[in-house]
Amino acid sequence: MTFAIAGLLMICSCTAQQKPSKTNHMEEKKNNPVFSRTSSDKVEISEEEWKKLLSPEQFYIARQKGTERPWTSHFETSTEVGTYYCVACGYTLFKSNTKFDSGCGWPSFFEPVSKKSIIYTADNTLGMRRTEVQCGRCKAHLGHVFNDGPPPTGLRYCINGVSLGFEKKGE
Repeated sequence: MTFAIAGLLMICSCTAQQKPSKTNHMEEKKNNPVFSRTSSDKVEISEEEWKKLLSPEQFYIARQKGTERPWTSHFETSTEVGTYYCVACGYTLFKSNTKFDSGCGWPSFFEPVSKKSIIYTADNTLGMRRTEVQCGRCKAHLGHVFNDGPPPTGLRYCINGVSLGFEKKGE
C-alpha cells in the first residue's frame, strides 16, 4: 500500500503543471542590445553572447533547440489580444487572432504575421521527420509546424512559450 501511494504521488508530481515563471521582459530588453520591436535587420552573434543575454531556460530552448514541458507555458491558455514576438530579439511572429487551442500542450497558431517572420528547416531528430520553425530575424528555435491545423491554412505552429514574448494590444 505504501508503495502504491508513493508511486501515485510520484506520477502526480511529474505531470503536475508548473506555475508560469514571471519574466521581467522590460528588464531583459534593457540588457539586450539586439532586442528591437521594430528592426528586421538579421541578428548574428555568437552563442556565448546569446548565453549572456538570455536566461538559462531561454538559452536552452531558443539556442539549443530544447523543448519546454507541455502545459507549462502561461501562453498555452492565454486569450489576451495582442502580438507574440521572439523573446530573444523582439521580432514579431504571431498575432493573437491566429492562436487556437490545439490540445497539444503548447501555444499553437495557424499563421505567422508574415512570410519573413519564420524560417523553416528540416528536423529529422528523434527518429521523426518534422519541420522546425525559427525566428526569421535571429534564428531562435521556436518549435515545429504540422499539417493538422484548422482552416484557413491547415497548419499548426506548435511553439515553445519560453521562446515567446507578448505585447498586449494598445500597449
